[in-house]
Amino acid sequence: MAPAGVANLMSDDSSATIITMADMAAVFSVTDDFGIHRESVSVELAREDPGEISVNDRGVVEITLPASQSPADFAAAIRTELETRGYAHNPGQVVSNAGDDDSDAEDADDWLT
Repeated sequence: MAPAGVANLMSDDSSATIITMADMAAVFSVTDDFGIHRESVSVELAREDPGEISVNDRGVVEITLPASQSPADFAAAIRTELETRGYAHNPGQVVSNAGDDDSDAEDADDWLT
C-alpha cells in the first residue's frame, strides 16, 4: 500500500505527471549555478500547468514544473526568475552546507556539497 500522499497523486486523475530524477537534475542544474543549497529548493511531486517559481519567507525556492513544457525549457524561466529576485549567477561554484561548521573534516553530510 502506498503512503497517503502518493495514493492521492495516483488516484483516478490520470492528468497528474510525477516528476523524475531527470526533472530534478534540470532544476538543480540551474539552482546550483546560483549557489542555492539543494536543501533550500522544494519541487512539487506532480507537474502542473502553467508551472510556478516562488521564494517563501524562509528563502526556500519553491518550484512547480509545468506538465506541458520540458524541464529543460522551463529552466530558462527559473533562471530569469532567480536573476529578477537578485540571486547572482555563478556557475561552477561550490555550495556548502550553511550549518556545516567542520569546514575541512569528513562527515556524513559532505556528499551534499
